[in-house]
Amino acid sequence: MEARSKSEVLGSASSFDWLPAAQGLYDPKHEKDSCGVGMIADLAGASSRGIVESALLILENLDHRGARGCEVDTGDGAGMLCAMPDSFMRREFQQLGVELPAQKGYAIGNVFLSRDEGRKVEGKKILESICASIPGLQFLAWRSVPVCSDCLGKTARNFEPAIEQCAIKASGPLATDARRFEAALFILRKKAAKAAGEVPDTPLYVCSLSCRIINYKGMLTCPGLSRYYPDLLEDDFQSHVALVHSRFSTNTFPSWRRAHPFRYLCHNGEINTLRGNINAMRSREGLMQSSVLGPQLAECFPLVELDQTDSGIFDNVLEVMTLAGRSLPEAMLMMMPQAWENSRAVPDEWKDFFRFNAALMEPWDGPALICFTDGSGVGASLDRNGLRPCRYYVTKDNKIILSSECGVLQNIPAEDILHKGRLSPGKMLWADFSEGRLRHDGEIKQKLAMSQPWGSWISKEGVSMAA
Repeated sequence: MEARSKSEVLGSASSFDWLPAAQGLYDPKHEKDSCGVGMIADLAGASSRGIVESALLILENLDHRGARGCEVDTGDGAGMLCAMPDSFMRREFQQLGVELPAQKGYAIGNVFLSRDEGRKVEGKKILESICASIPGLQFLAWRSVPVCSDCLGKTARNFEPAIEQCAIKASGPLATDARRFEAALFILRKKAAKAAGEVPDTPLYVCSLSCRIINYKGMLTCPGLSRYYPDLLEDDFQSHVALVHSRFSTNTFPSWRRAHPFRYLCHNGEINTLRGNINAMRSREGLMQSSVLGPQLAECFPLVELDQTDSGIFDNVLEVMTLAGRSLPEAMLMMMPQAWENSRAVPDEWKDFFRFNAALMEPWDGPALICFTDGSGVGASLDRNGLRPCRYYVTKDNKIILSSECGVLQNIPAEDILHKGRLSPGKMLWADFSEGRLRHDGEIKQKLAMSQPWGSWISKEGVSMAA
């Protein structure tokens, strides 16, 4: 066997995004993770400090679902995805001399950059210059995110990024159209990542860039998340929804950017059809068009981040589907349909919905439990294999608490629980905060099944290849 140098075996450790090079039976493209997820939300969309504090407690109680390295304070990954804490962000940027516009008129991005000062400045310039080239986006300011590096283990600290927040204002038509604002931010993020990738030793990873949600994560332990990010302990850091995640990077390597949550979801399980899903997505790119993204869509290819985990790639595709105009529940059902084709229990109109959309998107099969949010609603779905647990409570004070297991919040009196349940294979739940209530699987699918004449379209346009 040919001898290999240490650098060839270990790969480049010049940034937070380090992974070993392919060697022996290991290949980075097979990175997967299996973890603990949790979610809490106020069904009426009322922000409070209590939601954030409860989410942090849920995360600490999921510590056993994650993993650590050889140091007790180096975790495989932990994080929180929540709605934009408007009062907190307004106060912080005001101290920098920046008055933020009204809610959803500005976006905040959490960005991982190089710790080398020159490389960090270069990464920031790349994002700023591309922002200036996109109509309707106005760059406002950078904020250095305060962190407590002393709580990190040696390995996590060796690859720790510099973490900065950017504030971006919507102007012109984008100021009154949150969907197009989000689409412009997507273009900015994709083009900035591609441009940074062409500059040697200039890592740039945008954890989130949105006018609705924000993501704090890293190569942390569950109790270490709030110690590392003091922002999360501020009284005015409030939200109406929070997703948390404890990562166990199964037979793979932990990494700052591969920690969950991602931009829309967190995931317990793995996607075992991933290679075929990626190939199908790449093959579609030549035919893709978007009235929202316009001709700049082609500049965002590849739409999937090929160096991400299975969960991160699923998140990439879910994001594109929602930017195209689909709701989160519809996009999730297209990607993770129930077992419907040969089931007599599935109504015909549901079968029409699944059959039509099967021509557009192949299933992403797990086992997988996925919690997801875009800030306007929150949901969870179990894939058709159903091999991951999901328990939830709905309380009398209009909260939903959902997790990989029971007991993640132990201070809820039994008399305060209105309803409790679990997701079974292929099932989903969804709460739209504008409605202030929880929708269960049957209602979600019936509404989508009746939203378009799926069966009529199939009859008129479909071609059967049956003998």
